Amino acid sequence: MKSNGKKIKISFNSPVILGFTLICFAALILSYVTNGASNNAIFSVYRSSLFSPLTYVRLVGHIFGHAGWEHFIGNIMLILVVGPLLEEKYGSLNMVFVILATALVTGIANCMLFSNVQLLGASGVVFALILLSSFTSIKEGRIPLTFILVAVIYIGKQVYDGLFVMDNVSNLTHILGGIVGASLGYMMNRNKMSRY
Repeated sequence: MKSNGKKIKISFNSPVILGFTLICFAALILSYVTNGASNNAIFSVYRSSLFSPLTYVRLVGHIFGHAGWEHFIGNIMLILVVGPLLEEKYGSLNMVFVILATALVTGIANCMLFSNVQLLGASGVVFALILLSSFTSIKEGRIPLTFILVAVIYIGKQVYDGLFVMDNVSNLTHILGGIVGASLGYMMNRNKMSRY
């Protein structure tokens, strides 16, 4: 493809977000091939023996698993829209940290609080990135109104749904993901500002 006589190349602009997407896609395909066995073994988290090595793998692996195409597309579309901008602003290593922190917080909380609930999907990561994105324009001593609106709308809806809507959605995961994203967004912006 050419634009003004120059060749246009496709760039691998966001390695962490694109890598995350590819792992989620591979996990979904593997789930179909194994008739869900891979999701049960690796790509979902639930209370299990602390002596099993897979228990610790699942604490992170659950963010890659999805129940089906609709679940996968719903999460990945938001991650692909918001994630690259955040990776450009905060850097790839910080994005890995946000994703891993979200996985561990939501995975451990699920194991501790729910004995019969199997959790999978990237929705906690989605909420972490959404709340993190509202911190991109933070200035010293000021909380962005966009952050307040996003927090009230997204987290408020999750609290409401958790209390009044009976579905298979883990509202606690969304809330915890949002808290992780907001907390890390605040800390990363504060630390960045103190360097200048």
